[in-house]
Formats: sequence, C-alpha cells, structure tokens
Amino acid sequence: MVKFLLLFFSLIVSAHAAEDSLTFIDTQIAAHPLESGVYVLDTGEDALVARAWLADHAQKTIEVQYFIWSADNIGILASEALLRAADRGVKVRVIVDDLLVDAPDKSLLALAKHPNVEIRIYNPQHSVGTPFHKRLLNLAINFRGFNQRMHDKTFIVDGKVAITGGRNMAAEYFGYNKTFNFRDRDAMLLGQTVKDMQASFERFWVSPLSATVEELYDGLGLMQKHVTVNDVEIQTIYSRLHAYANNPDNFSANFKQEIAATPQAFGDLASQVIWTNVTFISDTPGKNHMKYLLGGGGLTTQKLAQLVENAQEQIVIQSPYLVMSAQAKKLFKAAINRGVKVRISTNSLASTDNIEAFSGYRNQRDALLKMGIEIFEFKPDAQIKQRMVTHVSLNSAKPPSFAIHAKTMVVDAKTVFIGTFNFDPRSQNLNTEVGVIVEEPSLASQVQSTIETDMQPDNSWNAATDKPDQYVPLAKRNKVLIYQLTPIKPLL
Repeated sequence: MVKFLLLFFSLIVSAHAAEDSLTFIDTQIAAHPLESGVYVLDTGEDALVARAWLADHAQKTIEVQYFIWSADNIGILASEALLRAADRGVKVRVIVDDLLVDAPDKSLLALAKHPNVEIRIYNPQHSVGTPFHKRLLNLAINFRGFNQRMHDKTFIVDGKVAITGGRNMAAEYFGYNKTFNFRDRDAMLLGQTVKDMQASFERFWVSPLSATVEELYDGLGLMQKHVTVNDVEIQTIYSRLHAYANNPDNFSANFKQEIAATPQAFGDLASQVIWTNVTFISDTPGKNHMKYLLGGGGLTTQKLAQLVENAQEQIVIQSPYLVMSAQAKKLFKAAINRGVKVRISTNSLASTDNIEAFSGYRNQRDALLKMGIEIFEFKPDAQIKQRMVTHVSLNSAKPPSFAIHAKTMVVDAKTVFIGTFNFDPRSQNLNTEVGVIVEEPSLASQVQSTIETDMQPDNSWNAATDKPDQYVPLAKRNKVLIYQLTPIKPLL
C-alpha cells in the first residue's frame, strides 16, 4: 500500500511537474462533484508517509486537530514538518487537547509565535499554563468539564485532502515505539467531505473552549503559569528542531527517499481510490449541554446508533475498549433479536493499554456473550504484528507489545465507519469525536475482511471459549479486579 500511496502522490510531482503540486487532485475533485474520494490507511507506514508528503507539499493551509501530540521522535518530526511548511508561507493552525500535551513550555510558545503558525489548546484545565494547584481546583469545582476532552483527530491540507481516524501524533500509532505499538486505521479523503471537516475545525477554532497558547502563558497570578520566550530563544528552538530532523539517526535517509520516491505509473492506485457518498460526523465543542452530570450523548453517538438500528444482517466492530452503556446494550440486544449477527474485535487484558477501561468490559463480558455477541480479544503477540510493525526489532528479548486502537464499524458489509469513537461511555457522552461513514460495499467488505483477519486464532482469543485472562499474571488480574469494584464506569 505504501507503494500505492507514493504512486498517488508522486504523480502530482512528476507527471504533473509543470502544474501546481495539487492540481491533479483538483481535476479529480472536479470530475466527482458532490462525491468524496476515500482511501483506507491501514498500516502505520502508509499513514505516516501520507502525512509527511502532504505536509511537505501543502501550498496554502494546514489545519490539524489531535488529542495526543507527544514529544517523542514522531511528534518532534511532525512539529518540524509544520514549521518548515510555515517557513515557506503556509498558514498552519493547530488545535490540541490539553490533557496529554507534553511539549516543553518554551518550545510550544516559540512555535505559536511563528508568524504563520497559530496554536490553540482545547479545554485547558490540566497542562498548558496550569500549575498543579489550579489543576486540583479545576477537578474539584468542575468535575465534568475537567473530564470532557477533545478526542478529534483530523489533518487537512489546502482544503482538498484530509486524514481522519484513530491515530494520534506519537510513535506508537505508526509502529515506531520500541515497547508498545497499536494496530490502527485512518481514512484519507478528497473532495466534498474535506469541506465538512474544515467546517468542524472552524467550530472548534472559534469555540470559547479553545484558548491560544499565548494567553495561557500570559498570566502573572498564582493561578496561571507565566512563560516568556525572546527572539534569540525562538530562533534557537527552531534551529534545534531543524537539526533534529536533519540527523539521520532521527529521520532516516531511507524514509526520506520513500516519501520522495517517484513510481513509474498511476493506474493501479487510481483504481484504489473510491469515489462515493461519504458523511463526516462530528460533535460540537463541549459534546452536549450537560454541565454537571456525565451523560448527554452527542451527534456522533446518534449517527452510530442509527447505523446499528438500521442493520439487517451483520455488524462487525473493532474497538480498543468495549464498555457498553445501558442504552448501547439495549440497542445491540434489539439488533440481535431481529437476527443481526454481531462480532467485536477488542483488546485482551494481555494487550490493553488501559486497565481501567478493561475493568468495565470485564464486568459485563459474560453478559455480552450471553446476549449473543461474539467477542475476539487481541493477543499482544498477534501474528499480524510481523506485517504491521516493520521499523522496530521484533526479535529482541522483549519485543514490543501490540494492541488494537482502531475504531471501526461495518454494517451489512455495505457501510463502514472509520473514526475516533471508542465503544464506551466516554466517547458516548464526554469526549468529542469525529469520523466518516462511507456507503460503499467494496470498501466495507475490504475493511471487514481486515478485521476478520484480526479475529483469527493467530491474532485473537475467542472470549467465549479461550478464557484469555488466564494468560495474564495474577497481579495484573487482581489490579483489574480492584478497578471493577469502583464506580468509574461513566468515565471509562
């Protein structure tokens, strides 16, 4: 698939070198009015190449929205790529959720001070500009708001091409983490849907919940961090970023060549991009109108519930976390009662990165199985890891674990959802979510086949017959049991 992606991108550079880089995309969009082009990015390598090429060839704008942006190798290289785009005149706007921002204060402020870069932080109650004592106060006086996060993940270039799906901006989502990596899924989009994604981005950009980095560091009182950075420090930070990216130990020459490669033909990939009806779904900033209670649902919740209600034959789901609310259980029970077969691929206790979420699933696993849902729990050493994780050693004494992070639902092998929505109460009621619903049998069947491969015995345990918890040390099982006894389900 990487070759296909490079084929797609390089045509614009080579065969259409005399034209603007994205002119070919313009012609494709014009040829499919009111439709959208879709290409599934199923491997981390595909997803990373796509983002890198798009950042390097953006001409006017880049709009980025992420839940996690780590200060690891991938996060640093992504920041440097946006800085280079800004240096050549591209207007870059970034929204990042406040919970897991780990960039150094001065570096974040220096990037925000670039004349072509604007950075806003969503719901800043945890990290940016927030001292520890204020964080505790926020938790005490605004518990719901403190827990309400922006889980959106979008990457939009020139209003023409975009990516959305499960991946955050960190090494483990692209197969580059030496200890833990995710099996994830994105969709690359062209055409009409990209405009809808831009409209959603704008809603978050102008929302009172999104604050500029500058204003968050501008306080002088005890309730706010005061951070400054002078011109010399700014240029030093920029120079260090560029030096980091130019170091082959951090950004290999082979990968640079992969991004810049020029394949010989375009025909094969042209048939891979599917033009069809695509619906972009997104929540409004704040999710819903609830101020104190932890329920309320949202627009993405409603749209996905409609897909389940309309299912006639089968539903196939892949989600890292599986904690069904009472409403969700009722919805799926009704589907099963009318003859719909429901199969779910999720993490095992051995593979999960979130024991708290697993505790909610463990509390209801028997009930879900009794209801008639088939559940397959992913193995941390799934055989498919050999194909998905290619940039770190799998032969070391302790090879990296592998876990599901993809959020996907296929209905009747005709309609597929790819996005950020986990099947748990947090995505249902608290976190804002996004994704695309694609009505195309060939694409839906392709994605379903991929999930079914993940369900095979080489990759997953059957939750009904294999008793997967037995493969986990007793200490970890006991830790989950403690969480099972706590009333945290609405937060999972």
